Amino acid sequence: MAPRFEATRRAVLTAERDVAKLRTEIDAMRHKVRAAHPVPLTELAPGDLVFFRIRARGIDHVGVYAGGGRFIHAPRAGRAVRYGDLRGGGFYARRLVGAGRFWDRGTPPPR
Repeated sequence: MAPRFEATRRAVLTAERDVAKLRTEIDAMRHKVRAAHPVPLTELAPGDLVFFRIRARGIDHVGVYAGGGRFIHAPRAGRAVRYGDLRGGGFYARRLVGAGRFWDRGTPPPR
């Protein structure tokens, strides 16, 4: 095989693998959204998942609410996990579309 063709072939195979991985991750995120008990944003508690629409038409980012208007998330692949802010109309506050809880609504989250 010619080197140029082989490099193009590798790039296409890598892109196909990345797209398949992304589809799997999006499907998993959609499952989390459907499985969670919806939580009004005014009733967020530490441990609740917060869902965002960053680029796509649907939910494409998720974080864990930490309290005090802050949440924990990985901004993107390869970046360190960090806090984000939901207060003051900033980037994430404008893209927040909902929240969900996985423990019983009547009991606090495990500590």
